[in-house]
Amino acid sequence: MRFSVAPLLIHSDAVPASARQALRAAHDAPTRERDRHLESAALILHRELALDCRDARELVGLSQGSC
Repeated sequence: MRFSVAPLLIHSDAVPASARQALRAAHDAPTRERDRHLESAALILHRELALDCRDARELVGLSQGSC
């Protein structure tokens, strides 16, 4: 089971709109497509908020990887 604060991030004005959109898409997507949207959201958080890649991925519930 993965822990994610993505549901909270979707409603945060501090999160870029493009990341919120990717998180909503992940929430609505079939299971097999979810990670693609979560990876997009993590990349946006990494680039636009200058979050560490590992931290951005962890926030959206992804395991370690690259941004």
